Amino acid sequence: MPEWLAPLTNWLANNPQWLGLGLFLVACLECLAIVGLLMPGTVLIFGIAVLAGSGVLSLGETLLLGYVGGLLGDLLSYALGRRYHQNIRSVRALRNHPEWLTRAEAYFDRYGIASLLVGRFIGPLRPMLPLTAGMLDMPFGRFLLVSLVAAAGWSMAYLLPGWTAGAAVRLPLPDGFWGEAGVVLACLLLLVGAVVHCSLHQVRWVTPLATVLSAALLTGLFVGWPYLKEFDEGLMTVVQAERSPAFDRFMVLVTRAGDFQTQLWAAVLLGLLLLLTRQWRAAVFAIATLLGTAVANGALKASFARIRPEILLEPLHTYSFPSGHSSAAFAFFLTLGVLAGRGQPPRLRLAWVLLAVLPATAIALSRVYLGVHWPTDVIAGAVLASTFCALSLSLTQWRAPMRALSPRIWWLILPASLGLIGAFAVWALPGAMLLYRYQ
Repeated sequence: MPEWLAPLTNWLANNPQWLGLGLFLVACLECLAIVGLLMPGTVLIFGIAVLAGSGVLSLGETLLLGYVGGLLGDLLSYALGRRYHQNIRSVRALRNHPEWLTRAEAYFDRYGIASLLVGRFIGPLRPMLPLTAGMLDMPFGRFLLVSLVAAAGWSMAYLLPGWTAGAAVRLPLPDGFWGEAGVVLACLLLLVGAVVHCSLHQVRWVTPLATVLSAALLTGLFVGWPYLKEFDEGLMTVVQAERSPAFDRFMVLVTRAGDFQTQLWAAVLLGLLLLLTRQWRAAVFAIATLLGTAVANGALKASFARIRPEILLEPLHTYSFPSGHSSAAFAFFLTLGVLAGRGQPPRLRLAWVLLAVLPATAIALSRVYLGVHWPTDVIAGAVLASTFCALSLSLTQWRAPMRALSPRIWWLILPASLGLIGAFAVWALPGAMLLYRYQ
């Protein structure tokens, strides 16, 4: 840890309530109408998360404070819109910048409930959409339900990277960790940055490009994972330091959502619903992505024959590279994200994919937390799924873009698929708790 940071972190460690209060307030203001547009909330949240991870707050406390603060910002914004309706336009900031509200109204009118989920990850829209929902008299129960989900994803996406960086600085990690972590992070950022840049600029061959870049990164992981030992062991140390009985139960529930049986039935249900509703191209895309990822994962596991970490009381005996939970979860949720974004502007398509990646990321992280996979296992699983998803989409759209699903079909598929995953995740949870006991 840098010497100049040590006095601050020591004081905060003795007074964690002040950092917790700061995190709560910044998260609330970042999501508060108008105010969130005027402050560098993303930078502040990242900085506070780094300090929290340096030993001041646990991961659970950090995520919970950010979640509650962001949710409160949403509720206050909604209440302002519901109270003042169109009179809110007389506020000085909105008189000077009417485009802030006009843009949010256009998104809300076009996408309805989905705008509250996706717009949460689009900076200029995040604080204004709850205000718009209140102005347009969206029922409070519906708004609250969507905000509970959106705030959870936002908290994880915005706080987890900073907290992890702070924890990595604090803990004694193997020599060479930072160099290896830098290489892995740079490769992932290159992949994501290139796809985002090309998507926003509407480059014609962005999907084939994503296929090539994902395949190249996957090949690099296949070759390089034996040389990333310090990265694997160091990041595993960071994650395992946060284990607690209360958090264990939650993580076992999350990891259950990525179990083979859960993902198998969810994939079968998704494919059948698309076929029954005669969405032929969407069905081909989904089946090719899910089936191709599953077959490739099984073949690669047998080829590399990597032994799992020995952390559980009774370690699992199957091979670990790439992670089956990670690849299946990313394949399924990326498929949903791609289908949800068809026919929408590039920025909104990217936001749908980001939203879809969050539950898959949670499942992947649960595997490292529970000590059954190395970090490179879950990264390889995610990249494997993205490769097949991009390849399947490229082939499906070779002659013409895939059409968007109608709202009627989409709202049949989404609740049914997520409901099935939730039911399987809860089912047999006591047995899973016994399976994932650690030493």
